[in-house]
Amino acid sequence: MSDRSQQARREHRGHQSKGLKEGSVGFWDGVAIGVDSTAPAYTIAAVLGSIAIIAGTKAPAVLIVSFIPMLFIAGAFYYMNRADPDCGTTFSWVSRAMGPWMGWMGGWAIFSTGVLVIGAQADVAAKYLFHLVGLESLAENRVAVVLFACLLVVALTWLSVRGTELSARFQRIMVALQVGALVIFIVVAFFQMATGRVETGANSFSLDWFNPVGLSASALISGMLLGVFCYWGWESAVNLNEESEDTIDAPGRAGVVSTIILLFVYLGSAVAILGVLSLDTLTEYDDDEALFSVVGPQVLGPFGWILILSIIISGLASTQTTIIPASRGSLSMAVAGAFPEKFKEVHRSYGTPAFGTWVIGAAAIIWYVVGSIISQNFLFDSLSALSIVVAFYYGLTGLACAIYWRRELRRSAKAFLFIGVAPVVGAIVLFILLVLAMIEYADPELSYTETAILGMGAPLFMAILIFVTGLVLMVVSRLTFAKRYFETAGGEEVDDEVARSALGPVSPGPGR
Repeated sequence: MSDRSQQARREHRGHQSKGLKEGSVGFWDGVAIGVDSTAPAYTIAAVLGSIAIIAGTKAPAVLIVSFIPMLFIAGAFYYMNRADPDCGTTFSWVSRAMGPWMGWMGGWAIFSTGVLVIGAQADVAAKYLFHLVGLESLAENRVAVVLFACLLVVALTWLSVRGTELSARFQRIMVALQVGALVIFIVVAFFQMATGRVETGANSFSLDWFNPVGLSASALISGMLLGVFCYWGWESAVNLNEESEDTIDAPGRAGVVSTIILLFVYLGSAVAILGVLSLDTLTEYDDDEALFSVVGPQVLGPFGWILILSIIISGLASTQTTIIPASRGSLSMAVAGAFPEKFKEVHRSYGTPAFGTWVIGAAAIIWYVVGSIISQNFLFDSLSALSIVVAFYYGLTGLACAIYWRRELRRSAKAFLFIGVAPVVGAIVLFILLVLAMIEYADPELSYTETAILGMGAPLFMAILIFVTGLVLMVVSRLTFAKRYFETAGGEEVDDEVARSALGPVSPGPGR
């Protein structure tokens, strides 16, 4: 599709230029950003031990089952982006389909996730950078780690402001190094599994590892709660839609492709680790990314540092890419009149939402520093709260897709299944996980700090605090500067031209 026709379609749907630099990101840039946003190396190192405690050698099966609702929601992002390529993604789409109140809360959830997680990701990169260069004393010094992590957040925030093209080049390098290190590890580990050069008591490979049958419902649900965290972040590629070379199609495809790549990276890594370590060894690393410091030397020998480097790269890359959804989301909200006008500011030279980006970086540093003062475990509780917030806005997006495309769901079996059924099923699964996560985190003993706040665990308190703060700010916005935004009705439907482009001409049928 030509640039002119894309622009015409966007203008027809009520878009206005936000001043972002168009054509800055290609399809593979989007894929790199989507993959890097999930921090795959850090994630598999930190989460696999926990999943193994729950599911044993069926950990790969849990990763597969967790992938299914993520793929369904990625499909929702793809079709919604075709209909409304707005950098606010969930905010814009939910506002159009379900009304301004739900749209505002969806946008606020995206904004909040950046604040929750950026500091924790930088913390991992800072600590392991010290380890890598042999500064063990600094790696164990919380003040040194926190200060260095804050400097990393500032530097990566500046990089995000400096330009999308520069950020995309940085992410291409990061994804090549990170995924490349994991692929090397997987290949060597598979060779060692085939030749029997593995730890005593290591698990013999079986196709049953991929079969969820035999897992209890509670084990599957607990594993999927971790799975939400594993896959979260791929939609950063879609938040760059207004800066992409192909605004309509490429960002959504990049999100879907990113999710599929993550599945294979996670499965390969999980099988490799299960195949060279015993379950007893693996389960010692419950929510502990230090797993790679054990399995790396065992598989790669003197080159075990490659896996440590992959965790550092993972932390750096995801720190920077996590800024993208929050900064673009706040820009979109400001343009729609739902956020203060200051967030509409786009740098004249760089074409990026400079003010919003710096606000995200600053808020993330404040949350991180305060959390570090309280306890390092407070940061882990933040990551637990993250799964609740993510499930909320992913679920909203799935419902919004079916509602926005509702008039076209009878157009074909493809439309009914992929635009109607799949996003709704994905949303229902995520909302169920959200409720179950809230029930689980209500018990303070299941949190990292094991501290009761108003009688509940810290992760649940943080999630409730985020939602309550959002509700208060939303009401204040409605009563002050955002009256016009809240007067919009919602309930919009997809444009006929968009539906024809995505699904082809409608077939004659009853009621058509």
